Amino acid sequence: MPRPRLGFIGIGLMGDPMSRRLIAAGFDVTLWNRTPEKAASVATESGAQLADDVASLIDGVDVIMLCLANTAVVQELVFGPGGLAEHGHPGQLVIDLSSSDPDATRHMAKTLAERRGIRWVDAPVSGGVVGAETGELAIMCGGNSEDIDAARPLLEPLAARITHMGPVGSGQVTKVCNQMIVGCQAAVIAEAVALAETSGVDASRLTEALAGGFADSTPLRILAPRMAASDFDSPAWHLRTLLKDLDMAVAQGGRTLSATPMSGLAAQLMRAHAAHGYDESDPATLVETYRRS
Repeated sequence: MPRPRLGFIGIGLMGDPMSRRLIAAGFDVTLWNRTPEKAASVATESGAQLADDVASLIDGVDVIMLCLANTAVVQELVFGPGGLAEHGHPGQLVIDLSSSDPDATRHMAKTLAERRGIRWVDAPVSGGVVGAETGELAIMCGGNSEDIDAARPLLEPLAARITHMGPVGSGQVTKVCNQMIVGCQAAVIAEAVALAETSGVDASRLTEALAGGFADSTPLRILAPRMAASDFDSPAWHLRTLLKDLDMAVAQGGRTLSATPMSGLAAQLMRAHAAHGYDESDPATLVETYRRS
């Protein structure tokens, strides 16, 4: 049975290494990006094909993989001019690797199924750029079992772990839970680093001192050294992305009457920090909030 032809839309921090891994795994991949230069760079170096526009990409592939900035961008790709709702055809599969709103995801999936006979798997990822580069992402999926089975071989080059969490939207809810934990950790790590500094303790040794204890975590190992060293150049992720996900968590909590006080507070702290010009900065810059005060 021939391998499906893949269309990959969104060649950003995560989409660039993920698309390269799919190409290296031998898949026939066509690329499109709103900033054409980014897709052209990957195509030139890897031999992938470039689509002139979204419509031509959709017409020439079996599976459309999305790795986009936020829910609004995904919705534009689905419902905007030349998008999936116009050009998709029955039997195609959408795999949305973006972190999108669960309710919006369910609506898009339902609409595309009814209008065009298109299937949908939400498959947000965790593991950052390093995980994308090494193929060690954690991928949390929502969709029916048949569609997850179809998506799994396409996701395997990207993932250390693929978990089917339930029907469409379940992957996005799981990613929201992931980001609640990460976001609250980022906020308290900034407090801890600042407290160590103002108390005369070498904050650069916190990671070493706490290794293996209950406070040890991937966010601690990534953020604490950058905070202590004021190393904010070349961020692997952006404050605005984490804030967007925390806002989704609070919104989902409102829909389900599930309290999210810690996530809400972390979001407000990050919103205030972003308002001081840190929107595009590394979340490690949160420590500057406490240094200023």
